[in-house]
Amino acid sequence: MKRLALIALLFCAGPAPAQDITLPDFERVVLDNGTVLLLAEKRDIPLVGLQAIVRSGTYVDPAGREGMAALLAALLQKGAGKRDAATFASATANVGGTISAGASTEAVSVSAEFLARDAGLMVELVADLLRRPALDDAEFVKERDRAIAMIQAAKGSNLPALMPAYARAFIFGDHPYGNPTFGSEASLAEIDHDELRQHYADHFGGDRLIVAVAGDFDLESMKGRLSAAFADWAPAATALPAVPAPSRQVGRRVLLVDKPGAAQTYFWLGNVGVAIDYPRRAELRIANTLFGGRFTSMLMTALRVEGGLTYSAYSVVEQLSAPGAVTIRSYTETGRTTEAIDLAIEMLGRLHRRGVNDKMIASARNYIMGQFPPTLETVSALAGMLAFLEQNGLDRSFIDAYGEALAAATPVNVHNAISDVYPVTDNLVVVLIGDAAAIRESAKKYGPVTEMSITEPRFKALTSP
Repeated sequence: MKRLALIALLFCAGPAPAQDITLPDFERVVLDNGTVLLLAEKRDIPLVGLQAIVRSGTYVDPAGREGMAALLAALLQKGAGKRDAATFASATANVGGTISAGASTEAVSVSAEFLARDAGLMVELVADLLRRPALDDAEFVKERDRAIAMIQAAKGSNLPALMPAYARAFIFGDHPYGNPTFGSEASLAEIDHDELRQHYADHFGGDRLIVAVAGDFDLESMKGRLSAAFADWAPAATALPAVPAPSRQVGRRVLLVDKPGAAQTYFWLGNVGVAIDYPRRAELRIANTLFGGRFTSMLMTALRVEGGLTYSAYSVVEQLSAPGAVTIRSYTETGRTTEAIDLAIEMLGRLHRRGVNDKMIASARNYIMGQFPPTLETVSALAGMLAFLEQNGLDRSFIDAYGEALAAATPVNVHNAISDVYPVTDNLVVVLIGDAAAIRESAKKYGPVTEMSITEPRFKALTSP
């Protein structure tokens, strides 16, 4: 899943190919049951990488059972087919392979990498994991308890890990993008074993599946293996629900999560942005690189280098099938909370007022092009890229034509992207985790405040201003 996370990060505002980079040739096959196979031969090293995506994810978690998809993904790895959890793990480790599963907003994904000689075993294990998971009751209890314990531990020592759950819940409200990926203490405790089994039946099936494979294999042989493994998989029991477009916040509102005695305040400022099919993706990637996407960005320069307020300040544009969140993210010592937030808001206003110039665009373009090679150079990265494109309905021009689009970016077009995507300073959702006793009054300057305690067993505030 780390490789998929890297791809998601690089593509949060569109990918960044160099002008002479094109997607390698691959074959796309659609089986009769709807499963999509993507196969790319890459014979330079004796490895095979696989990325399987089941279209589902945390956005289909039932209300009050948030975390179901993540819990299911964890359990998929605890035995499948005729192998129990230990035997399944040994079958992978004994040949030096890797298999991992995880859940994101719109997918449950499986990543695998094996030596070419063990490609048959890789397909067998992945097929068992997806189609014949044990979903053992005892393993279910262990994984659910572990997930709850990790949230509780993070509340004591890893607040940044929790910020996405609080922030997305407050930005998106009841929209399914507001579901916490890993669930909450309250929602995980409500999930029982029968419900998880039913969720698997409802949302796993051949019609939801994408399998991308890249590496050292014979194309026809691999196509035959994958077809034999997945062609007779029945469809999921329920139709994949459409994702409604979330509403943008008009005006300001604030969520304050009280962590008494906290020495630092963690904060996100943002709103709803744009979807993955946003047409000015090159210009948006340039804008985000300059604003908060690299160490020499506007935000890092202002808040860290010049202001001495933080070690980290950055901006993220999340693009999904519907518009995701665009956010400024940072932290500072409690006594300087207002100073840091004011400066972040000022930098956002400056981005809108001043835009960017040709010299800045050239610098961002060079940086972006330099970041691109890892997204295609390994077999696992290539498989992940192919799966990503298929999942989002994007063709190869998303890669092949992108360097040209980057080269064609102008200050006017980049400014248009800024206007389209980044919220103006009057329309902001502000989320703070910190010592409420110290920052409560200052938080009110940013809008009506909803307050909740870090000890509450959920991430969504029960009331709002």
